[in-house]
Amino acid sequence: MSLLAYNDVLPKKVIIMDGEPYEVLSAWVFRKQQRKPVNQVKMRNLKSGSMMEHTFHVSDKAEEAEVESRGAKFIYHKQGEWWFHEANQPSKRFKLNDDLMSEAGVYLKDNTDVDVRWFDGEPIQIKLPIKMSLKVTEAPPNNRGNTSQGGNKVVTLETGSNLTVPMFVEAGDTIVVNTESGEYVERV
Repeated sequence: MSLLAYNDVLPKKVIIMDGEPYEVLSAWVFRKQQRKPVNQVKMRNLKSGSMMEHTFHVSDKAEEAEVESRGAKFIYHKQGEWWFHEANQPSKRFKLNDDLMSEAGVYLKDNTDVDVRWFDGEPIQIKLPIKMSLKVTEAPPNNRGNTSQGGNKVVTLETGSNLTVPMFVEAGDTIVVNTESGEYVERV
C-alpha cells in the first residue's frame, strides 16, 4: 500500500476513496488568496462509473489502488452478461454485467482482444484497443448535392451501433473507429 501526497493525485492514477477504486480524470493544484494550496480532482468510480469531485488539502493523503491489468478475449454477449476468457486460457472464463461495460460494449465484437483491469480479484473495467476495424452492415444511399449536413451520413456497424461517416462509405466497407472519441478514422 502506497500513500500519495495531495499533489501526487494526478490524472491516470487509481486511488481508493471510501473503499472503492477511483480513476483520476483531471487534477488542478491551485492556491486561493493567502490559503494553503489544494488539489481539485475529478474522478470516476471504476466499479459503478459514477463521477465525483474531491478537494485534497496539503495535509491529506490518498491511498493508491493496486489495480492489475491482464489480457483477455471477448467471447459473447447474452442477456446483459458479457463473457470473456483470460488470454491463452479459454477455460478461465469470467463475466461482466452491462453496468460495468459502459461505452466499451458499443464496439466489442466476438474474439476481440482487450485489457481487463482487476481490483481485489474482480474484473472492474475493460480497455479496448484505441482503433478498431468494424464492418458497415447498413448505409443509406448517397444523395447528390446533400451537403447541408457536411457531407456525412449515419451508418450501422456490425456491432449494431450507429456512427456518422463521410458520404463515400458504403455497406460492406470496413472502417477504422477511434474507440476513445467514437469517431470515424478511415476506410480500410
